[in-house]
Amino acid sequence: MKFTPQNLTPYVSARHYFGSEQRRHREAAKLSLVQLASVVSSSKSTLARIETAELMPPPDLPSRLDAAFGTDKHFHGLYQLAKREAHPDQYRRFMDLEAQAHTVETYEPQVVPGLFQTEAYARVLLRCQEDLSEEQVEERVAARMSRQELRQPAPFRWTIIDESVLRRQVGGRGCMHKQLASLLEQGNTPDSKVQVMPFSAGPHTLMGGALNLLTLPNGSTAAYEEGIETGHLHEGPDVVQKWRRQYEVLRANALPLTASAELIRKAMEDYEACDTPPS
Repeated sequence: MKFTPQNLTPYVSARHYFGSEQRRHREAAKLSLVQLASVVSSSKSTLARIETAELMPPPDLPSRLDAAFGTDKHFHGLYQLAKREAHPDQYRRFMDLEAQAHTVETYEPQVVPGLFQTEAYARVLLRCQEDLSEEQVEERVAARMSRQELRQPAPFRWTIIDESVLRRQVGGRGCMHKQLASLLEQGNTPDSKVQVMPFSAGPHTLMGGALNLLTLPNGSTAAYEEGIETGHLHEGPDVVQKWRRQYEVLRANALPLTASAELIRKAMEDYEACDTPPS
């Protein structure tokens, strides 16, 4: 079976850039993965996973790549940056994976998920963080909006929100009306689905925090659970499967898409549309 190389995303992180540079130099030297593996005493699968940033380079590989390609300390320098991402903060790694995921499934008990937020809604939420300056707020609003830029092909998004998300007023009434209208527009499209977990459903296992499931092009899934101040990223199959089961139970008990849309419409009636942009 012929090997088809995956497209690379070199500018997502230092680890991605390391992998793309390995491929660039390998192809310039007209070496296959098998041939390079023989030169640097590695395996084809290891090098392939490094090129697609699925695997952190082992510490002895950079010097062997530099020797093989005659690149002085090029790969050594890239590794010094990339190794700092071997155990990056959980959220940065989550953002890395979200940018690659072809399916993003979320549950949010308190606020509209970031991928569905309007700019005004996001700004109000970020201003609640007292340690952020106005400049930092605007930087984070821009970053959050950039996450919503549709890739081609666009990721498929499925979100389940608690009914409290509809009832908690964020910003002015006009801000909430526009946010719910945007949510409603995205509630049942080819690329996005929105369900509501109603108060009437009672307690459930995910009440304590938010959950994100990211399905990647290679078929693997990562789970990111988030509390008030901490988040944890799970990439091990057994742990991810536990969160997957809990999410599927939640999906089964949430309102169907049509009923969810109707509840969103009813919540919108409580907020008057406002011509004045929220501050």
